[in-house]
Amino acid sequence: MTGRLVTGIATLALLWLVYSSYLAGQGFAALGLLVLGGAAITVYATARSLAWKYLFPGVAAMLVFVAFPLLYTVQIGFTNYSASHLLGEAAARAYLLDQHSFDENRLYAFTLHAGGRLQLTAPDGTRLAATLDGGALTPATGDPGPALPLRDVIAQRSRLLPLQLALPDGSMLTYAGLREFGLRQPLWQPGADGALVEPGTGTVYAPNRETGFFQNAQGDALQPGFQVSIGFANYQRMLLDSDMRGPFVSIFGWTVVFSALTVLFSTAIGMTLAVVLEWPALKGRAAYRTLLFLPYAVPGFISILVFKGLFNQNFGEINAILDALFGIRPAWFADPTLARTMLLIVNTWLGYPYIMILCTGLLKSVPSDLYEASALAGASPWVNFSRITAPLIIRPLTPLLISAFAFNFNNFVLISLLTDGRPDYLNTKLPAGTTDILVSYTYRIAFTDAGANFGLAAAISTLIFALVAVMALVQLRLMRTRSGGV
Repeated sequence: MTGRLVTGIATLALLWLVYSSYLAGQGFAALGLLVLGGAAITVYATARSLAWKYLFPGVAAMLVFVAFPLLYTVQIGFTNYSASHLLGEAAARAYLLDQHSFDENRLYAFTLHAGGRLQLTAPDGTRLAATLDGGALTPATGDPGPALPLRDVIAQRSRLLPLQLALPDGSMLTYAGLREFGLRQPLWQPGADGALVEPGTGTVYAPNRETGFFQNAQGDALQPGFQVSIGFANYQRMLLDSDMRGPFVSIFGWTVVFSALTVLFSTAIGMTLAVVLEWPALKGRAAYRTLLFLPYAVPGFISILVFKGLFNQNFGEINAILDALFGIRPAWFADPTLARTMLLIVNTWLGYPYIMILCTGLLKSVPSDLYEASALAGASPWVNFSRITAPLIIRPLTPLLISAFAFNFNNFVLISLLTDGRPDYLNTKLPAGTTDILVSYTYRIAFTDAGANFGLAAAISTLIFALVAVMALVQLRLMRTRSGGV
């Protein structure tokens, strides 16, 4: 009995939430609540499988926090969603219809008096009286007393804003400022088929569902625009627009090179250090290992900001040393090649301890009798490394290197804090930097310099997701192969 009561209350609460969301204009949210809430009630109230009761929270969280944002991002990539097209067509039309102005020749000055009384003075000097409760204006009689100071008028602004006062001819005065009421004149009037009409000229602005603007016959557009579906236009722009294709292809190539070289350099240094630290004759190996692990222990953003100061052209210690030794002060942040080199140096510094720790663990699994047999054969350290160590650890290390490549493919923090993508390419429609990688390039398009072009940014994000997904599939395939799967 208690279980049925709880189920009934949960069902009613769910229906109320769904109905409230629908009334608020959130149809998709209402549908999502109905599906997830209904599934939850079904699983916990009627399902006999105990496993589903444990699995459902994880599945629901994956749908809400992974699947939904992904699908929403993909959907945005097929629209013109941007700072100029934030609203739907109906909302943009309603916003424009709400715009108004006041007839400057018919403004009524007003004063506010004790008791909520208003006294208005017409342009011809006629005095009219009213109250904060609204209604029709009447001729002013008697002395209303001293006018309240401006701060009291401001305090009553919440009551003045919705106030409408009827003139004898039937027209309505509305609040026009701290000292005036006026005749409100709409800037646009509704027309046929969702169009807008300019009252003074009769010019018709029809909704153009290809560009997402209300436009007249000459192509003049009204702001704000509205969202429309544009198909694959954002993807075509990435690949076919000559002004964008050049920077985009260059940034894509640099992203791959940056990720690959970071993994290569980090692996070379990390593996070398791991092998050296496993040398039995080396004294103080624990201390060296601890010191070499410190770059990984320090928060990454702190290390990046420290390096930003070290590479400063005028005051950085690196340039001070180079100037003292060779008389040069490289412009690390102004020259594209030097900026990319700096990024690789810093990212290698941040990444090699991870590889070193991985290789240290993998080296423990190499049978020691192999090295003993190699020593009896008189093999050199290089032969030991190239014929025994590397072949035995590279296979289990490969999936982890792929994951490191995928991480650096989206290493937004490093780019943002160290170079912010700069120096920029010149003469481009959209801001693009020579040190930008795809994820930082997408961020700039969506949130900083490009007019918040969310649709184009979403299309690039979808491409990034596809590439990272391919890397993940390759990694899973390698892991299955290593474990003996097919």
